[in-house]
Amino acid sequence: MKYNRILLKLSGEALMGKRSYGIDNDRLKEYAAEIKKAVEIGCQVAIVIGGGNIFRGVAGAAKGMDRVQGDYMGMLATVINGMALQGALEDAGVHTRLQSAIEMDKVAEPFIKRKATRHLEKGRVVIFGAGTGNPYFTTDTAATLRAVEIGADVILKGTRVDGIYDSDPEVNSNAVKYNSLTFAEVFEKGLKVMDMTAFTLSHENNLPIIVFDMNRENNLLKIVEGENIGTLVNL
Repeated sequence: MKYNRILLKLSGEALMGKRSYGIDNDRLKEYAAEIKKAVEIGCQVAIVIGGGNIFRGVAGAAKGMDRVQGDYMGMLATVINGMALQGALEDAGVHTRLQSAIEMDKVAEPFIKRKATRHLEKGRVVIFGAGTGNPYFTTDTAATLRAVEIGADVILKGTRVDGIYDSDPEVNSNAVKYNSLTFAEVFEKGLKVMDMTAFTLSHENNLPIIVFDMNRENNLLKIVEGENIGTLVNL
């Protein structure tokens, strides 16, 4: 096993599956099954999920909503997604804890770094909800921050494409995929891997990022075991 402790970043939109809004239960079950495979070989798994399938603060602000209010609404959406994934994982027999950056003790533990680390050491999956707990920060930034805090070996960004391309492969059929990139090359080429705050934080802490297709069976397991799947961004 190449990576002992990972931070898996999923977008809220990934949970929609074939739906145009909300949560697809079949997709939840698929993700739970893939995460379980990694847990079963001893990998410690932490997860951050976005909330774009329910509400996105930036979109609300663009329509005239107060940005801070919108961002807090988006944080609550990530907790809903976290609860949904927690339920799917526990249905699959995986012990899971949901921690929130905003206190809501009826549904989630508060985020405590030492407690999260202890859960991971005991083989429990830890889902981090509510972003960083602050407006103006994305869930990409939350994922990187939590990964640094828990001492993750790598950030795995699960998407619907199989890596980083020089242009959008869903629009340009001639787009060229990169198998690996340095942080400097991502800056130079202007590639969008994560938002700049998240990417800079990852760079400064020498925390590699792998962008991969989460919807392809066994991809997560293969990465944990050391196969070259997706695109690796490193120093």
